[in-house]
Amino acid sequence: MNEFDFDVAVIGGGSGGYAAARAAAGAGLETVVIEGGKEVGGLCILRGCMPTKALLYAADVIHLARHAETWGIRAKNVGFHFAHVMARKNAMIKDFANERVQQLTSGKFKFIRATARFTDPHTVALSTGETLTAEYFIISTGSVVSDPPLPSLREAGYLTSDDALRLVEAPKSLIILGGGAVAVEFAQFFARFDTQVTLIQRGERILRDFDTDAAAELEKVFRREGITVFTKTRLLRAGREGDRKAVSFERDGKTEIVSADEILFALGRAPNTSSLQLERAGVKTERDRIVTNARMQTGAPHIYAAGDCAGPHEIVHIAIQQGEIAAHNIAHPDRPRDMDYRLLARVVFTDPQIGTVGLTEKEAKAKNIPYLEASYPFSDHGKSLIMDARDGFVKLLANPDTGEILGGCCVGPMGGELIHEIIAAMARRMTVHELTATPHYHPTLAEIWTYPAEELADQIKLQSSVSDNRTGGV
Repeated sequence: MNEFDFDVAVIGGGSGGYAAARAAAGAGLETVVIEGGKEVGGLCILRGCMPTKALLYAADVIHLARHAETWGIRAKNVGFHFAHVMARKNAMIKDFANERVQQLTSGKFKFIRATARFTDPHTVALSTGETLTAEYFIISTGSVVSDPPLPSLREAGYLTSDDALRLVEAPKSLIILGGGAVAVEFAQFFARFDTQVTLIQRGERILRDFDTDAAAELEKVFRREGITVFTKTRLLRAGREGDRKAVSFERDGKTEIVSADEILFALGRAPNTSSLQLERAGVKTERDRIVTNARMQTGAPHIYAAGDCAGPHEIVHIAIQQGEIAAHNIAHPDRPRDMDYRLLARVVFTDPQIGTVGLTEKEAKAKNIPYLEASYPFSDHGKSLIMDARDGFVKLLANPDTGEILGGCCVGPMGGELIHEIIAAMARRMTVHELTATPHYHPTLAEIWTYPAEELADQIKLQSSVSDNRTGGV
């Protein structure tokens, strides 16, 4: 008789947790998922990827409609009903969430609606009053909105990204604190629905984890579209000015104050682990983030973690991979797998979209990895000119000796889709020579990748020729 109630208990039923449970059950392990959120579905479905992308697509549509004259099309009196935009998003999210509920309750594993906290390394107490034991645990509790850095923000009042998704009327003016993906996506969304947006970023530029040139290109577009962007700032305080909210900050040694109808706090999220009592299970954390090895195993060998609660990247496909690897390593300890972040991909769904995979130039320099770089602008590309999508570029990084593709960046139309060609190429460890030789239909957006690939192939050939001449061809 098994001394535990379950082989595997998964705490959290979001994308990472569901992936882990599906993989564990598929391997023949008796599995339970414990979900303690107010709603079932996880961050991606309920308050992250899906709702924000539904809104951003609506923003793209109204932007195209307002510029229809570019293609000789008359679209008079283009307007919008903001509440209807949000209602469409809500209906879609309800469908996505219902699908996740069906997946969780399909009978492949047990599903319990409760919060959980550890009482010892193999036991959790549930909010229902019951206790549950498992031989292995996979923690995938996600993340929550970070606490604001200024106590005065609470006094002034602010919106979180969760709050912004519940609005039925767009504010006339909005201050956004932050410069990451969430901040810039909301900035363009609200700006295209006629909100006057001011974005305040602490660092030297927006999107600090992305390619420097990509961030600069998007910032240029933002300013052209009327979004005010402040970088290299230090927040001082927030408060009220009559019926408006104000933020003061230091920039270039001077204090500046901006005011708006609302403030959107978009300075990141924090791991959702504080209520788990992880210390009772022997699980270590750093700033609430669960510490794991490459196999997603914590300091307690029978406990694994996946997703935002473990990091290091708060991206849904990474959470899914981590969950699947954790389950695999529990089921097959003789054939362990490690997480490989070589193919780390990121997408920002602004216009132009930004898609990246692999190394950036900044990362390559920091790691002393030799590389060659080449880029090509959409302003000189046939299909993008047809679309009047002239902003942005594609960039490739390659090994200077072998030509293997080390990283790619696309800033431009459908950038989130186009980057997948480079993801696939890097997965097969293709070289720029092989990418150049791959047929690309004309005229398409995708064929733009062949131009930097050709340039890099030529650079490598020239480099090799110079080397041969120096050695006398030996």
